[in-house]
Amino acid sequence: MKDAFIPFSRMAPTPSGFLHLGNALNFILARLFVYRQVGKLHLRIDDMDGIRTRKEVIEDIFYSLDWLGLNWDTGPSGPEDFYARFSLMNRMDSYGKAVDTLLENKLAYACDCSRKSLAAQGIMGAYPGLCRNKGLYSETMKTSIRLQVPENTKINMGLRTQALAEDFGDFVLWRKENLAAYHLASVLEDDAMGINLVVRGADLLPSTAAQLFLAQTLGLQNFPAAFFIHHGLVAGKKGEKLSKSRGSHALCEMRESGISPAGIFSFAADFLHLETKDKIQDIETLQRIFNDCPEKHPLLQGQGFLEISI
Repeated sequence: MKDAFIPFSRMAPTPSGFLHLGNALNFILARLFVYRQVGKLHLRIDDMDGIRTRKEVIEDIFYSLDWLGLNWDTGPSGPEDFYARFSLMNRMDSYGKAVDTLLENKLAYACDCSRKSLAAQGIMGAYPGLCRNKGLYSETMKTSIRLQVPENTKINMGLRTQALAEDFGDFVLWRKENLAAYHLASVLEDDAMGINLVVRGADLLPSTAAQLFLAQTLGLQNFPAAFFIHHGLVAGKKGEKLSKSRGSHALCEMRESGISPAGIFSFAADFLHLETKDKIQDIETLQRIFNDCPEKHPLLQGQGFLEISI
């Protein structure tokens, strides 16, 4: 068995909508795994989609983390610090250079397909590379940039193999609005920081496969060697995926209603099958209980994959 390692992970909310119970569970899991092994946790707000970023949501992220008692070791201390030093919008030039390299090496291409035009052709899932050989020039508001995913590309992800070309297709790296797409910015940020543990929902399994392929294509070293934990999703009463709008599962609604986060900590304990006698009142208590069960979900040195069902 490989030796336990010192994890460096991140909480990476997107500021396009209010945080909900599923986000809270994700942040708590990241915190538990990191601090059990005396690692470090970074706060990164993924605002690369500047068009949809909302000031009130940025503020809500900090209010919600404070309400949950979740601290972090590196990253912005508050909204003003975030805008001044940590906004990903300030790194678009760096992301653009990576795209230029891929274009020069003919590993990416310009695409003028829109969701509407694809839907009209009955294409709803993986993009089949319609613009690969058109030789289009990149033009703001008219073309996006896609990464070529060769046919039969498969990504080994521990217990499963992701057929990337079939499930994802050629995916967007640079949006027509002249902004980096999520996959590009996220991979470059994780790699540059040396993130070695990524905790995310099971709905992002295909995204992990796409990002691993992108990192390998770019010749990155850190991201492909990381440990990945994919966890089950928190669903609504009817089994629906939670949305980032105000509602019964929004953290701001819980907070403003005077609800204690104790129920969220107890929910996380149940999720991890931890034995508890009383309701867990704070994150420190939950951390102590989790630390006392080191045999559960051990993290190992080097790339690995762990899937936790809800």
